[in-house]
Amino acid sequence: MERPSIPSIRALISERPLSIDGVPVSRILPAATQRAVGPFVFLDHMGPAAIAPGSGLDVRPHPHIHLATVTYLFEGAIFHRDSLGSAQVIEPGAVNLMTAGRGIVHSERTPPAARTAGQRLHGLQLWAALPMPHEDDEPSFAHHPASALPEREVDGALVRVLVGDAFGLTSPALLPAPAHLVEVKLAAGTSLVVPCDHAERAVYVIDGEVTCDGAPLAPRTLAVIGDDATPRLHARTSARLVLLGGAALDAPRTLWWNFVSSSRKRVVEAAERWRAGGFPVVPGDEDEHIPLESVPNWEG
Repeated sequence: MERPSIPSIRALISERPLSIDGVPVSRILPAATQRAVGPFVFLDHMGPAAIAPGSGLDVRPHPHIHLATVTYLFEGAIFHRDSLGSAQVIEPGAVNLMTAGRGIVHSERTPPAARTAGQRLHGLQLWAALPMPHEDDEPSFAHHPASALPEREVDGALVRVLVGDAFGLTSPALLPAPAHLVEVKLAAGTSLVVPCDHAERAVYVIDGEVTCDGAPLAPRTLAVIGDDATPRLHARTSARLVLLGGAALDAPRTLWWNFVSSSRKRVVEAAERWRAGGFPVVPGDEDEHIPLESVPNWEG
């Protein structure tokens, strides 16, 4: 974490570079000093990456509990399958919202056509912890095409509400707790004031030269906004960023492997269930899975 020199910013979180199937990934959340922003406990920024013909992303079937995943692409395509029988290609501008609830298994792979031709891949995936009363909800999956997501111009900025409510707009993709995820496109020379609409808020810069209250914000940096602050974002060049926020978590969460829960016991149980083959399979993707070599050894 960097010490910000901007009064309206409480913390600056830099990327941790990773690679998934050869695709460069910036992991932003969780960070050692910032475990969550509202319900969002995980943020990965994928790419941009050029994937050669004949290659592709192959995230084999794996389980989740007690969270919702939000996938949003700027470029490329990903084929989502899950244990509910969902089979959906997500393309730029659409949102995939998968609610794991008590347990779900899914895979994410490059679609056949893109694997043959090659593609550029660029996007975001976030995990939102479900509120404690909803952790064991029935799993579900919803695809929201680009045409269904509301957008408007605000002071020269184009805002697009991907999840939740913001700027007087409501996305069809909703979480069971107050939260929003908003894509913002700024033309060079335009600005946007971030409203004080949630207890916890942050700005993540995708690309472009952006300042916050006059100080630069580097791309792939998460700026956690201070209480009651309304920072002014200004684009020196064309820029793209996302705003995320929501109510504070109702209890601390444990993140271990692909599991998120308010209960360590439930994480251990889920790990043991996966190792024992107790989760359902993914129709159409039954032949592979990501193995788990061990389970947590926690007391209490």
